[in-house]
Parts: sequence; C-alpha cells; structure tokens
Amino acid sequence: MLREFKLPDVGEGLTEADIVAWHVKPGDQVEDGQIIVEIETAKAVVELPCPWDGTVARLLAEEGQTVEVGVPIIAVEVGAPDGAERAPVSAPAPAASTAPTESVSDDEAGAHSVLVGYGVKASATTRRARRTAAGRPETAEVPTTTEVPVEPLELATQPRAAEPGVPAARALAKPPVRKLAKDLGISLAELAGSGPDGSITRDDVQRAAATGTEVRSAESGNGSRTATLATAAGEERIPVRGVRKHMAAAMVSSAFTAPHVTEFLQVDVTETMAALRRIRELPEFAELRVSPLLFAARALLVAVRRHPLVNSSWDEGTQEIVVKHYVNLGIAVAAERGLIVPNIKNAHEMALPELARGLQALAETGRAGKATPADLAGGTITITNVGVFGVDAGTPILTPGETAILAFGQVKDAPWVVDGQLAVRQACTLSLSFDHRIVDGELGSAVLRDVGSMLEDPVRMLAWA
Repeated sequence: MLREFKLPDVGEGLTEADIVAWHVKPGDQVEDGQIIVEIETAKAVVELPCPWDGTVARLLAEEGQTVEVGVPIIAVEVGAPDGAERAPVSAPAPAASTAPTESVSDDEAGAHSVLVGYGVKASATTRRARRTAAGRPETAEVPTTTEVPVEPLELATQPRAAEPGVPAARALAKPPVRKLAKDLGISLAELAGSGPDGSITRDDVQRAAATGTEVRSAESGNGSRTATLATAAGEERIPVRGVRKHMAAAMVSSAFTAPHVTEFLQVDVTETMAALRRIRELPEFAELRVSPLLFAARALLVAVRRHPLVNSSWDEGTQEIVVKHYVNLGIAVAAERGLIVPNIKNAHEMALPELARGLQALAETGRAGKATPADLAGGTITITNVGVFGVDAGTPILTPGETAILAFGQVKDAPWVVDGQLAVRQACTLSLSFDHRIVDGELGSAVLRDVGSMLEDPVRMLAWA
C-alpha cells in the first residue's frame, strides 16, 4: 500500500519549512525511525524520521522547496499486514498502474512520534452508509483506500494562441500558491514552475514578484526541470528562507515594537583577564575553552538577581509586565544560516564550571546548525559577544519578547588612568540595550554599572552573588 508522509508541525506552531536535504531516493528501503530528510524551519534545522518500514516510491518535494505543514513530502510503499483482508468496494476499480495510498493517521503518528505535533489529522477514510426512508442503513460502512490528497494541485488556465475549439494549456499550482500570486498581482499563466511535474511553487511566484521578470523552466543535463531567473549583469539574488527569514522578521518586529535605548560603558578588565588565566589552570576547566564571555555572562546573571525587572517581558494583550524569576540566558550565535539565539536553561542556578560547559556546547551546536527548537525557545535575556569579530561596541536589537541585551566588546590594550598615573590596561566596552517601556534610564544604568564593576573586580561577583 502506498502511504504519504505529511510535513509535521515540529513545534511552536510553525506553518512551513524548507526541504534542506533528502537522505533517501526512490527505490531505497527505509525502516521505522530512520532519518529520511532534513528540513529548515523558521528556527532551526530538524531531522525527520520515517514512521514506517517500506520502499520509497517517490519524493513529493524537492530540495530547496518551501512546503506547508500538512502537505505530503514523500510516498512510501508499505507492505500490507499479515492476514489483512480488504473489503470489497462498490466503486470502479483503479487502473492497474495506480496504487492505493494512505496518509499517516493520528493513531500511527502518536505511536511513532518523536517530535511535537508530529502527524497531521488526515481526511476520513470511511464512507458512511446512506439511510432509507425507513431509517435503516442501505449498505454497511465500507473502508476505502482511495487516495485523498491533502492539498491537490489546482489547474490555472494558461492562455495561449490556440486554434479554435482547442482547450488552453494549464499550469499546476496549489491553492496557497494561487492566493499568493493573486495577492502579489502575478499571473500564473506567465510562469513555468520549478516544482514536481512542472508545478508552480511559492518561490517561483516570489521571485517573479521581486524581479518583475518571468521565471522560466529549463531542462538540466539529467532531464530534470530547474528554475532560471533573469537578473541584471553583476547581480546575485539570494532567497530569504528559514532561519534568515525568521531573523529578519523578528528584528523588524523588535525594532519597531519595543522602544530601544542603548547605553555604553568602558571598563578596565585587567583583573578579570588575570582571573581568567588562573581559572584555565584549574582541573574543573581542563577540558573547556574558557573565554572572557564566561565572566561577562556570570556578571550579567548576578546583575539580574540584583535588578529582577531587567529580566522580564511586556505582555501587550494584558498590558502587564511579566517578571521572570528564572534566567534562560540567550547567547547570540552567527551561524551559517543566519543569526540565532539559543539559550542556556536555568543559567542562574549553575556553578561557574557548569556555565562554562553550557556556553561552549551552545556555541558549538549553534555554529554547526544543530540547535533545536527547544534550544531557541524560552530565552529571558541575551548577551552577544561582538568582541570576537574585533568590534568595540554596537547597539544590539532586543531579542523579541525580552527586555535587555548586553553586547560585550573586544578586550584590548588601552591607556588608562590608575591612581592618578597613566598606565596601559586591558579594557573593553559594554553596550546595554533595553526596552524603555519597562526599564528607565536609572535602572538601565544601574544594571550596566553593576556588570562593569564586577568585570573590573571579579571579587564583587562573590560578594553580590
């Protein structure tokens, strides 16, 4: 029996994802739980397992294609269970070349689920018996195995110079794609699709809208159809998808929703750098790459304990400030797919070696693109280390839903006045952006000054913790 696996919601109400890479091809044998595809959501790259044992019949989505949740992405030929019998169906028999199909059901999804929201409710697979005038059932309820596509391709008329009496050619497009084209004022009749069987995809429509040019399909060397886009000489267009698309939307939303204020403070961190060298020699940190960011993170956690309002969020619906009495410390990571902010859960409870391990693990998984949706959800306050890029300071934009973000600049030698004498010290610049609806200038200055004081004298972290 041919079954179709639909793109599941992998968490947080995501509505679509991009196909990054297939791990199987038509004809491959697959097992229940085997990873078959990597998808990129708005937050992370996620691996999806197959829920059945069987043979891959066909791939229903191409690499790079954007697919909505609930749309089939792969068809798998699954053997019928032993002893199973099919009830006769009083309907015309399908053609010999047409195999019956099933979509994954809720019960099966629950049995195999390893992801939040795995599986989408399928259409009914039984026919109700009609009742006679006397109220008795005319026929028994009969199970069916006919294919019920989740989102059938609709046919859009494609006008052409046709002979009288000859029907016009038609272009394949799904309802969401047709709606998108209508909203953008794009005629589907002018496009040739890059999707399966030449269907028009969302990307085809969006590229056409962005350039004002036609997207034509061309034959590649292996006979497959690929989309080509006419652009001006010397220009390159990069589709905005997945993590980068989410990052752009989040930054725009944050910048134009929360009134940002940024304050700066130059700090003498000579004592912190000396303490860092001593810590690196301790056995508890032997396997860790300890950087000045560890001390900046610890200082921020202590400052949050002293000033809890900075670790809060604004609830627009209820017009309330929600103060978080726990700290999920976000660390901004520049990954290949875009900026992401995974967070260390309950960082306020961690000892220094545990915090160092959390920072290292988060940085490694983030840069490798392995951060999960759970890693990226639930942050309460963020720190970004712009110093690793050789930058002194910046005006960081708040992570949506948070009230403050601290930027830690590069540590470098600088002239400094110590006890009335000019000396060469190691210094850096701290930048604190905060939501002025929640944090006023006095509180923001107090938080920044506390972090700076602890980095000038690390002993204060022990006294204030």
